[in-house]
Amino acid sequence: MATGTPTLLGAPYDLASSHLRGPALAPAAIRTALANPSSNSWTEDLLDITAPGVLADAGDLTFADPSDGAAVRATIEAGVGNLFDRGARPLVLGGDHSISYPAVRAAAARFPGLTVLHFDAHSDLYHEFEGDPYSHACPFARVMEEGQVARLIQIGIRTISAHQRDQIKRFGAEVHEMRRWQGPFDLAIDGPVYLSLDLDVLDPAFIAGISHPEPGGLSVRDVVSMLQRLTAPLIGADLVELNPREDPSPRSGLVAAKLVKELVAAFHRR
Repeated sequence: MATGTPTLLGAPYDLASSHLRGPALAPAAIRTALANPSSNSWTEDLLDITAPGVLADAGDLTFADPSDGAAVRATIEAGVGNLFDRGARPLVLGGDHSISYPAVRAAAARFPGLTVLHFDAHSDLYHEFEGDPYSHACPFARVMEEGQVARLIQIGIRTISAHQRDQIKRFGAEVHEMRRWQGPFDLAIDGPVYLSLDLDVLDPAFIAGISHPEPGGLSVRDVVSMLQRLTAPLIGADLVELNPREDPSPRSGLVAAKLVKELVAAFHRR
């Protein structure tokens, strides 16, 4: 089980976005927000993320040719895998949600019996979207096809199409839809967890800087409470789909930074 320091790794890539560009700017925006003096460096568990051994930063991945999607995915998988092999626990800052496929591949290759815990407005299980099987609408279809993940648990979903309903049944995904949401709850998970947090799981009332605002979502407190209730060992995570172009103020970045801090606390809880 990975027990090393949670480590930021930027994946500034958004060419798999189906709607708007801008998430490639997110890693820089999140780091800026983490240092914003409007808040402090402490989590709600009273963990100071600037203290030695609490959070490291490996910088951003670089992509020689961002238009070469296969090379981008290989770079992300290798970068995340390198952190695992060094004993770190990656916290990947996307980027669009396509970056989760290679990140989860790296995790699943090293942690048998992996559970993927996925917060999102969308299930991202399209077989292909607009002709692209590696679109940000498809990462978890690619993950589940490979059979290396034991469970896929999805929370906050509220845009299921007929095709995605079929995909949910095909892959046995455990989906907690917003139409049945009754508040934060405990999750029974045995074994290692990789957590993928798409910021559009939040209701647009709580965040403007996203590419696909979908009304009827979770509050920031809902997500924080779910993170605080997670007791299974967290071995890796990503936070994706912040779009700074959609919110020129620092507010959306501050929401992302708040969730990064609470993810760091979740890493240290086990």
